[in-house]
Amino acid sequence: MYKILVADDEAKIRMLISDFLKNEGHEVIEAENGQEALDIFHERNDISLIILDVMMPEYDGWTVCREIRKTSDIPIIMLTARSEEFDEIHGFEIGADDYITKPFSPTVFMARVNACLRRSYQSQDAGKVEIGKLFIDSATHTVRIDGRDIELTPKEYELLFYLSSNAGKLFSREKLLTQVWGYDYFGGTRTVDTHIGRLRIKLGEYGDKYIKTYRGFGYKFEASED
Repeated sequence: MYKILVADDEAKIRMLISDFLKNEGHEVIEAENGQEALDIFHERNDISLIILDVMMPEYDGWTVCREIRKTSDIPIIMLTARSEEFDEIHGFEIGADDYITKPFSPTVFMARVNACLRRSYQSQDAGKVEIGKLFIDSATHTVRIDGRDIELTPKEYELLFYLSSNAGKLFSREKLLTQVWGYDYFGGTRTVDTHIGRLRIKLGEYGDKYIKTYRGFGYKFEASED
């Protein structure tokens, strides 16, 4: 069960979303404007996800998201009736994790929420990965290869963690997009190839040894020393 803050100035929308979330076993805290959402965020330290309507009185969702991102990386989903691509891109640029357009179905809404929660918290629950010369501590996001610390971007880290914690399993590019970038990611599969290439470079001599390409399908992590 997660505690989720829902901020929307329409009571009917808050009630609808709350019902969806409570049916999944989550606890819901409601806010009817941007100021109240910020106040609740600053007062509590047990919130796992924030769902923000873009158009709210006091402070709009963009402003609330920017303020929260100054001090926290808590997952944020933006909720709006506007569907222009520019708005989606803007939401991601200011730190939103996902973007849901009204109206939405309960199935799609919960799929997006669950995917966001899974991406944000699965690595924290998984602990550590020690395989071959690779060591990952998910609590601190420390990554070492053969005793050497390496610096990864957030997506490079998530991709490496997912592959290594599922060592021996073959994943298609589409599957990796869904698991690492999230449900309904609007980019293409070439994004996966680009990040794999960067990971191999940063892993040095172990890049090609550990991350195997299966032509026509995808990638697999194999801790081979050969």
